[in-house]
Amino acid sequence: MNGFYKLVKCENGFGIHFVPAKDGGEDIKVIDVLNFLDKQRIDYERDKIKEGVESKTDTVVFIAPVDCPVVNEYYDFEMAPDAMWARARFYPASDTGSRMTLEEFKKDMEFRTVKFGLQEKLLAAHFASKGRYNQWLPVVKGKPARQGTDARIEYFFNTDLRARPEIKEDGSVDFFNLNVVNKCKKGEVLAKIIPADEGDPGMNILGTVIKPREVKKALFKHGNNMEISEDRLTLTSTVDGHVMLVGGSVFVNNVYTVQDVGVATGNIDFDGSVQIQGNVASNFSVKSGGDIIVDGVVEGAKLEAAGNVVIAKGMNGRGTGTIKAGGNVISKFFENATVEAEGYVQTESILHSTIASNCDITVTGKKGFIAGGHVQAKEKVDAKTLGSNMGADTIIEVGASPAVKKEFAEVNKAIKEITADLKQAQPILENFAAKKAKGARFNELQLKEIKQTSSLVETRKKELEENNKRMEELQKLFDPTNPGSVYVRGEVYPGTTIVIGELSMNVQSSFKYCKFEVVRGDVKMVPL
Repeated sequence: MNGFYKLVKCENGFGIHFVPAKDGGEDIKVIDVLNFLDKQRIDYERDKIKEGVESKTDTVVFIAPVDCPVVNEYYDFEMAPDAMWARARFYPASDTGSRMTLEEFKKDMEFRTVKFGLQEKLLAAHFASKGRYNQWLPVVKGKPARQGTDARIEYFFNTDLRARPEIKEDGSVDFFNLNVVNKCKKGEVLAKIIPADEGDPGMNILGTVIKPREVKKALFKHGNNMEISEDRLTLTSTVDGHVMLVGGSVFVNNVYTVQDVGVATGNIDFDGSVQIQGNVASNFSVKSGGDIIVDGVVEGAKLEAAGNVVIAKGMNGRGTGTIKAGGNVISKFFENATVEAEGYVQTESILHSTIASNCDITVTGKKGFIAGGHVQAKEKVDAKTLGSNMGADTIIEVGASPAVKKEFAEVNKAIKEITADLKQAQPILENFAAKKAKGARFNELQLKEIKQTSSLVETRKKELEENNKRMEELQKLFDPTNPGSVYVRGEVYPGTTIVIGELSMNVQSSFKYCKFEVVRGDVKMVPL
């Protein structure tokens, strides 16, 4: 309870009664008392008032030998800038004044256009008791809007495109129990929409409705082989297949199963996923609109999948085998193969192969080596061994998307060729212009040749402009803040070249347990 003061009758006049604070309440402030007396136009002795306040005791300070002034109970009022609350600070009536009533206070609130949130219980308690004075009371409270929540989609399959196969205790990969391929059954619920909660409106003390923020709805984005429930909240598979989430859309690919791919089957081109229970022979191709899963070995064949490619026993490409995947590529090993993956590549060994990943390349297991060939990843290459003690030429490259680097090289080559063509044609046009200025005459064949050369120059200039523009765009895609890294968990041998972005380093000596990264403008080896 805060301390307060009031004008009271005294023998032969009136005074001011100081009631000290209780239970940790605020003490009376001298300045407040002086302002009150000035407002009431009451003469007083400042020192006596100050002494009475600072005594912090229940005391009466005599003011004057006249009748006690009439001061009715009154209050200060303060409203929040957003009109969500208001508070009042009541001051007691003098002995000759009268208390305010609850009805009078309500009429005051109407005058102040307060229309909502009056705290009647608190006010009734104040007016029914001796009063709670000289303290702020929360007399009006608005009702804040209850904010809702956006709708969301709950998926019942693994949506992590970077999910990795399980690593065994010995460090090898379990290629037969993969958690990167999401199998589904007909009738299986794939996803549900948790509807948006709209929230509830509120109201400020002036009666203005406060709307909750708008919430976001959710709709399923999906391909074929699925159905949506009548309430539009449940997505169910209509076939046995593989399910994946790509760019916010759910795709279910039904599965075409075959024992082996070879002479008996010919090439396979299927809109869904392909499950091969045996091997894929050389010179055959498998194209899939979903995943390709091979339980056996892939030889010099061509595999192309919109999703993941998984080869349980590895691939010996024999120099002609290729894999192109819109997702991840996982294989026991790669030998003399070419691989392009939009996702990551994971294997136990890479030998004399060209591997490109728009993510990272991880070579784990007992061997964990990359020997010979060209391995390229946007983010990182992580292996146990790089190169070999036989000095196999091995290029490890990180720092940009392989596709971007490939296009960069192609555009750069095109610019050089166009520049050479223009340089060769320029003297011909200059010579023609010089002769024409001297009045020389040209036959039809010469004029035709000049016209063709002039047309070629204009065409090549436009091509040069387009290529230069594309070159500028490609250069912006090289992120200098994330140049990539190469991890060596075992040993790196001489004959290995480490390329990070546009910088390179030829390994001259063997190193163990190290990492290659860009340090102050150069590729450096640092310990793990």
